[in-house]
Amino acid sequence: MKERLRFFPITAYAIVMGMSGLTIVFSKYYHLQWMPKFVFDGMLFFTFGLFLLVSFLYGLKAVKHFDQVVVDFRHRIRINFFSAISISLLLLSIAFLGYWPFVSLVLWWMGVALHTVLMLHTIAFWVQHNFEIHFMNPAWFIPVVGNILVPVAGVDFLPNGFSFVYFAVGIFFWVVLFVIFLNRVIFHDQLPQKFLPTLFILIAPPAVGFIAYMRITQSWDVVSVLLLYLSFFFVAFLVFLRKSFYKVKFFISWWALTFPLAAVTLAAAVAFQVTAQAIYKVASLSMFTLLVLAIGFVSWKTILKIRAQEICVNED
Repeated sequence: MKERLRFFPITAYAIVMGMSGLTIVFSKYYHLQWMPKFVFDGMLFFTFGLFLLVSFLYGLKAVKHFDQVVVDFRHRIRINFFSAISISLLLLSIAFLGYWPFVSLVLWWMGVALHTVLMLHTIAFWVQHNFEIHFMNPAWFIPVVGNILVPVAGVDFLPNGFSFVYFAVGIFFWVVLFVIFLNRVIFHDQLPQKFLPTLFILIAPPAVGFIAYMRITQSWDVVSVLLLYLSFFFVAFLVFLRKSFYKVKFFISWWALTFPLAAVTLAAAVAFQVTAQAIYKVASLSMFTLLVLAIGFVSWKTILKIRAQEICVNED
């Protein structure tokens, strides 16, 4: 048990991100009267409890195996997943926004403060170290493109200018990192199997960007439509890549596909709310079905891996 705690993965926060995304979708569906309130209520507190559990376990690891936490924090790939902690806080803030605004405010400030520090540290880490191109994978989007989440709840707490700073930084780094990533996958070695599920992260920036842009500007315009349709494009692109995933062994990284699917599901629901065009409702419900199936699949696989004691192991 002690050895398993030593290797408790920071990537476990991807599970919290996925379940938080599903919770926010339930919240939107409840407000659109597509789902009863008790489903959202139950999911909200289950996800919050899951966040506390993962945080407790990783905190216990930090107390008993601080040297391993340092190893994670200096790792060229795992360092990017530390921002999943602050993103989980921001997602929970969004989930609590309409249910308990004070809790949402506290979680939002905690998330913004932590994410700002982790983002700047991670960028500095990138600049101060020499990276081979094969180290690049979609997990790099998490620390910097995660800024786009700040405005979603932030517009209710501070003037829009504050939220727009984070939105601008997130969009800028999304474009920069996407160009680097495209160069990596086209002109260099293929992604290792372990990181293939992280391709779904490509859906999240335009989907969340659309939601954040709508929250800041309240405007259905060329920018919002561009971001929304780009998120749909990446969904279609990954459908065409589906055969690449068939024989991939299950890793905890499979949870990386859940939050992006939740983001595009929510984006389509917001588009329907704004335009009342039925096509967006169909798109949202279709993506919701896929999201539920995906979460059911990765949850089942995760439970099997836990029972087989194949999760908390040395990944190096």
